Amino acid sequence: MSEANQEAREYDTAAGHVESVAEFEDTRGGVLGKLQHLLHVNPSLVPLIVLVGAIVIFGLLLGSKFFSPFAMTLILQQVQIVGIVAAAQSLVILTAGIDLSVGAIMVFSSVIMGQFTFRYGIPVPVAVLCGLAVGTGIGAINGWLVSRVKLPPFIVTLGMWQIILATNFLYSANETIRSQDIEANASFLQFFGTKFSVGGATFTVGVMFMLILIAVLAYSLKHTAWGRHVYAVGDDPEAAELSGVNVHRTLMSVYMLSGLICAFAGWALIGRIGSVSPTSGQLANIESITAVVIGGISLFGGRGSILGSLFGALIVGVFTLGLRLLGADAQWTFLLIGLLIIAAVAVDQWIRKVSG
Repeated sequence: MSEANQEAREYDTAAGHVESVAEFEDTRGGVLGKLQHLLHVNPSLVPLIVLVGAIVIFGLLLGSKFFSPFAMTLILQQVQIVGIVAAAQSLVILTAGIDLSVGAIMVFSSVIMGQFTFRYGIPVPVAVLCGLAVGTGIGAINGWLVSRVKLPPFIVTLGMWQIILATNFLYSANETIRSQDIEANASFLQFFGTKFSVGGATFTVGVMFMLILIAVLAYSLKHTAWGRHVYAVGDDPEAAELSGVNVHRTLMSVYMLSGLICAFAGWALIGRIGSVSPTSGQLANIESITAVVIGGISLFGGRGSILGSLFGALIVGVFTLGLRLLGADAQWTFLLIGLLIIAAVAVDQWIRKVSG
């Protein structure tokens, strides 16, 4: 055999080996690539699957006791406050920030509404508007410190959380306005707690507000220039600035809108618990972040769907009610939710790694 023929055969063998390896990698990468692409394009798909799976499992274990209209709507009523606050938290996290003051803004806004009504005799609708304005103003301060002063969102909102918490207790003198007084003199404060029935299922105005809010935000983030700017800022603010996005204006709008949504959550909180209490909603910060993370919104910003935050809140509600009906210890709920949080972050890291 000539030397030329020997080299040709060795080349063909090597080429065949490379092609076989490439085919194997393409096959393996094809499956993972399709899965990654599906999750990347539909970031709320994973929490939706978990939610449906949890409903099916608890439905099989509990039967009609869990699948009843009462149980299903009870879950919605229980998660309405977390769902509204999680929507605000989602907007901030999409910009690669985090807002630890959302719960404090919610409670302080509700206190403003109640105290303005009962302490100063201001008409209830005006007092509500004042509470909404206070929430928006606090959000504006957060946004200005983050976008103009360039302070880290974690530090800004951590400090603001402490400031609002202290202001809340000092201003209210730790006074709770009782539900009986509100019902007798200012029932409009409990508007979000108004109930109505549809086909045997009982809903509240707060639940409908949460669903409409999520729908409007989902549309705005996906189909408007503002929404594209939010994602661009979260993905890479420097690149967004170079491409013509006004990063300061975008961040200001996000934090102000977040504050306004939290103020609405404060109004809904009055309707939910019936009273105005400066000690309510203590876990709203953690619960909102939990819903957002389980909902598949990336903590690194720029990726995720706000629908996922709703699914995340519902997952927590389903687990809480399901385990309670099964008679399980409440600690099992925290254990399972903790596992879901870690799993959600792991999936997000995997998607980002494969995308890169």
